[in-house]
Amino acid sequence: TRAKSNGDGTYTIDGQKMWLTNGGSSTLVATLVRTDEGADKPHRNLTAFLIEKPTGFGEVAPGLTIPGKLDKLGYKGIDTTELIFDGYQAEATDILGEAPGQGFFQMMDGVEVGRVNVSARACGVGIRAFELAVRYAQQRSTFGKPIAEHQAIAFQLAEMATKVEAAHLMMVNAARMKDSGERNDVAAGMAKYFASEVCAEVTQQSFRIHGGYGYSKEYEIERLMRDAPFLLIGEGTSEIQKNIISKRLL
Repeated sequence: TRAKSNGDGTYTIDGQKMWLTNGGSSTLVATLVRTDEGADKPHRNLTAFLIEKPTGFGEVAPGLTIPGKLDKLGYKGIDTTELIFDGYQAEATDILGEAPGQGFFQMMDGVEVGRVNVSARACGVGIRAFELAVRYAQQRSTFGKPIAEHQAIAFQLAEMATKVEAAHLMMVNAARMKDSGERNDVAAGMAKYFASEVCAEVTQQSFRIHGGYGYSKEYEIERLMRDAPFLLIGEGTSEIQKNIISKRLL
């Protein structure tokens, strides 16, 4: 996506964005575009714009189109859309920070917050999946006793509890570091990587403990099984997090 200065305090934006969160219901969109600032380093030619728009779908403003909701596996509670700029006219005052070329640094600061955010969501999904597993294991009986009393299930629950607690502690630590102004790129990466992987693992374990009932939409674990995969890729995959962590270690 590119923004070209018109020389009169306005910019013409052209391009397309994917995975816009709440694209249909939002009235303000932050978008990162390429501007020609003549900088020798590409990242210094990135600028963030804050675009005001009406809610809804279709061409919501001249040159600004929200085609419709993307059909996703999970995360049905929020709409996810494309965003198409076709000659959209923006003001220089729409630039975040009011000066072009700062977008990369603004984005990176936001990414760290985003990774803590995703790790918190992963903790929430993982903890809920664990709670459902405990409840079902106490209610479901085989061979004359609740399946929670079978050692194979009890040990699984112990492992799940330990992992979600560890993930939660890592998330809280990363959040506290960000709040205090400390550099937290590694802590945020570790928290996001570990919490999302634990979430996926614990959710699948809970699904298996539920047996055939876990495959039914009548049981909440079915929804969590569809929500968990997004947390593995949102704000950077596990491989990206490991790359960030390893670069700081070596």
